[in-house]
Amino acid sequence: MDLQNVLKNTLVFILAGGQGERLYPLTKDRSKPSVHFAGIYRIIDFSLSNCLNSYLTRIIVLTQYKSLSLDRHIKTAWNLYFRESGNFIDVVPPQQRFDENWYMGTADAIFQNIYIIQHEKPEYVIILSGDHIYKMDYQKMLKYHIEKNADMTIAACEMPINEAQRFGVLETDSNLKVVGFEEKPQYPKPVPGTENAAFVSMGIYIFTTDKLVRYVSDDHKSDSSKDFGKDIIPKIYETENVFAYNYVANEGERAYWRDIGTIASYYEAHKDIISISPILNLYDKEWPIRTFMEQWPPAKFIHNEEGRRGIAINSLIANGSIISGGYVEQSIISPGVKVNSFSEVRGSIIMHGSTIGRYAKIKNAIIDKDNHIPEHMQIGFDLEEDKKHFMVTPEGIVIIPKAYVQ
Repeated sequence: MDLQNVLKNTLVFILAGGQGERLYPLTKDRSKPSVHFAGIYRIIDFSLSNCLNSYLTRIIVLTQYKSLSLDRHIKTAWNLYFRESGNFIDVVPPQQRFDENWYMGTADAIFQNIYIIQHEKPEYVIILSGDHIYKMDYQKMLKYHIEKNADMTIAACEMPINEAQRFGVLETDSNLKVVGFEEKPQYPKPVPGTENAAFVSMGIYIFTTDKLVRYVSDDHKSDSSKDFGKDIIPKIYETENVFAYNYVANEGERAYWRDIGTIASYYEAHKDIISISPILNLYDKEWPIRTFMEQWPPAKFIHNEEGRRGIAINSLIANGSIISGGYVEQSIISPGVKVNSFSEVRGSIIMHGSTIGRYAKIKNAIIDKDNHIPEHMQIGFDLEEDKKHFMVTPEGIVIIPKAYVQ
């Protein structure tokens, strides 16, 4: 197998048009893939970094809802190639080539851009979601797809049966050939040889090009929801060679995947990365996560008096932030944030340009950009009071929208 030639003949689509309603209010002014993560990144940076680290350099990002923030980010962070080189990262909004509709589903997003496939003439097409946090070597999955002589390969992650109910679940034989698929089943089928785990679809697909074009074209003519999980997979596995790719078994120690579909999962993913030995290691030089970095000075910690000492413990502190006599623990502090004297921030995510006033206390909160928390204010301690002003999740996470408190 000439892997270099295979990579040149592979086209990647990243689906980045989701509204992200369950991440509201973080998605009030931006699409889900452009939501900030871990202080300096956007969620889409993980899929794009995986592509570059896998030497995949022909990439189409399909945008739709509230795309301005995402468009700007990709132009500043990912403007890497001269088009003449044959490598590209192109942002493509709905073209409405066939009708006046926006993308009606994941499969429709690909169908509406069939002309790109016809123009680029790839042998293989990889389809990714732009709203997951994970590391993955797509080269390995591509080699697996070719070795299996597959028409479609679906990345699958083993998950406890009781958690798999929230996802599309693959049923496979002992050779990982897909023999069944159910979207959010009440009783997920277990992985062969186990009783307590099921294969859930990660929303990562590799198609041999002619099969992809055929199935999304046929689906366009039908009365369906135009979705890969609901419509394409249930049809294609019955007649074609469709295989599951065991993500954890192939990725090894680097295996980490989270569908950031809710505020709770977004918050938990941040808790994961600030753990002492995180599986999602942002310091891994062999698999760097790229993003746009503004020119901020280094983070600064000032004051060293009893009760007024700039401290951060088990936290990520970004450049441009100042911990000015405040206390930070188990938190994410983004660029340009100032935590003022005598204040406390615990178990929270504070986004760009926000300030925490003196004597303020913040616990289990997500504070979006450009908020200015006044002196003595307490957030996360009296949830009934917080609910009068902010959104509070069932898990007790308080969310303050962008520029909401001034």
